[in-house]
Amino acid sequence: MSRKLGFVLSFVLSLLLLPTSMVAQTPPPAAQWVPEDAVICLRVSRPKALLEFLAGKEMTQAITSAPFYQAQLSQPKFQEFLTAVKFMETTLGTDWRTALARLTGGGITLAIRPPNTVVAIVDAEDEPMLQQLHETFLNIARGEAEKKGQPEKVASKEYGGVTAWTFNGTEAHAIVGKRFVFSSRAEGLKTVLDLVRSVPVRASKERVEGVPPSNRGQDARDTTPDGVTTNGSLAASPSFQAAQKAASSQAVATVFVNLKPLLSLPGLAGVLEKSRANPLAALAFAGVTESVRNSNWLSLELGIEGKTLAVRALTDGKITGPANPAAFAQPQKAGDGAWPNITVPRRLAALSLYRDLRGFYAAKDTLFPERTSGLIFFENMMGIFFTGRDLTTEVLAEMEPEVRIVVAEQQYDPTAGIPQVKIPAFAAVLRLRHPEQFDKVMEEAWQKAVGLVNFTRGQKALPGLIIDRPVYKDTKYSVAYFSPADANDKTKLDTRFNARPTLAMPGKYLILSSTDGLARDLIDALSRETNQTITPAAQSHSILEIDGNQAASILRANRETLVRGDMVKKGKSQQESEAGIDMLISAVRLVDQVKLSLGTEKGLTQAQLTMKLN
Repeated sequence: MSRKLGFVLSFVLSLLLLPTSMVAQTPPPAAQWVPEDAVICLRVSRPKALLEFLAGKEMTQAITSAPFYQAQLSQPKFQEFLTAVKFMETTLGTDWRTALARLTGGGITLAIRPPNTVVAIVDAEDEPMLQQLHETFLNIARGEAEKKGQPEKVASKEYGGVTAWTFNGTEAHAIVGKRFVFSSRAEGLKTVLDLVRSVPVRASKERVEGVPPSNRGQDARDTTPDGVTTNGSLAASPSFQAAQKAASSQAVATVFVNLKPLLSLPGLAGVLEKSRANPLAALAFAGVTESVRNSNWLSLELGIEGKTLAVRALTDGKITGPANPAAFAQPQKAGDGAWPNITVPRRLAALSLYRDLRGFYAAKDTLFPERTSGLIFFENMMGIFFTGRDLTTEVLAEMEPEVRIVVAEQQYDPTAGIPQVKIPAFAAVLRLRHPEQFDKVMEEAWQKAVGLVNFTRGQKALPGLIIDRPVYKDTKYSVAYFSPADANDKTKLDTRFNARPTLAMPGKYLILSSTDGLARDLIDALSRETNQTITPAAQSHSILEIDGNQAASILRANRETLVRGDMVKKGKSQQESEAGIDMLISAVRLVDQVKLSLGTEKGLTQAQLTMKLN
């Protein structure tokens, strides 16, 4: 068994060990054994549900049948890993899934605290198996040292009535009843065991990870089932209690992040400050940066339902005042919010935003007192395109607060030609306040933009765009395209043939699309929408949806180009590159749909990520 593998097994097993005097007793919630200076704390309260999702029959079948898994079977290191797994199964007398369930079924807690210390607490359901596993790793550690002729680093020491062990002279761990306690540094274990002594294990039938049901939502402090206060532990922290109160009791796992120490780090502070000064980032993320900067804590929770994973993030940062990017993304009425995303054929992604563009731009001087070169360039171009009209009162004032973006895989006409590199089409859809007055203004601006592109390309002796004005279902739209007449091979056209810039204004909508094909699909979709009642996502200002199957389809369409690029950049053989790209496509196909929404809930900034797997 290799040294690295021995260390990994040592750590895993070293995630569970010691005395048996407390067998029939219930320990307090693990958070009461985590020191209060922990910066990050991960708690898996329902390990079996997570194990079933990640290693259940369907997931195992999907992974083992995938090409990338089959390719790994021939790798020596992977075979060594499988051998180690079989060895542990034989030692414990059961399969690895059952063993993991018995060894972790009571809950897993992982905390990171200064200085660079990791603390892990694992509650097993099967204490004899826990002891057996520890004994196995103990023998492995001693055997590795003897085989290499090195001094044995395995040692044990009594501390506060608990036997602490180390396998390598650095980490330290102990078993208290069915609970395994591990620290990456001996000093870290000592701190935990001091908490163990101050909050002794109590006999009780009530056993819940985190705060007991009778105390959920308690603001003052965390207590054991029989009322013992846990001063000095993370459970006594007001921030931890507030984050726990906001989390769902049905979560499979939760993560608590104490933001105050992290926000003082120069690197993170610099990133937040930089994104804050970027107008485009401020508009897109709508106060997320400000919320994090003003928060005491960040809470993440994981939920599982069938084949769907749901991750929710909450922060307690308050965003107030008009001089804030979030002020122009917050719905003004209770029922307002981002509109439903638009559905079109072959849709890859869709983004719906609630943004008061006029209000945001009107406050630009307050929001961004240091004018960037990008903002100056934008203003100069808009002045040209819209013939000097005031961008705030005469252009952006015409836009309703709904902004929707769609990305879709293209369908190419073989008679017109097919690009060698296939880029998805994308479009923005806005709703106009006075479409009958604004359509000519927008048409003039669009044609000026195309003219500027042609002028610039003409200076470089490059082909320009040709403008046409066809009609589709009573909507006359403008499209600009490159002529493929001079192309030698229409099956491998230049990348520029992916673009056919299009402007369409059906009814009260404005469509700016990279292709006329997507513009026509959007005209159909918006026509259907006109006859429906729109229900916005209340208090959500951003909704992003991604289709994994369509993403895999685009990757397959560009497989040859991706393989060739991988060979050139990484110096791999064609076979290696093909295997790598096929692995990527297989991984993307595992994801059916992804949805991310941003908004507010009871005064807290919230992000919700939902992922449905194939």
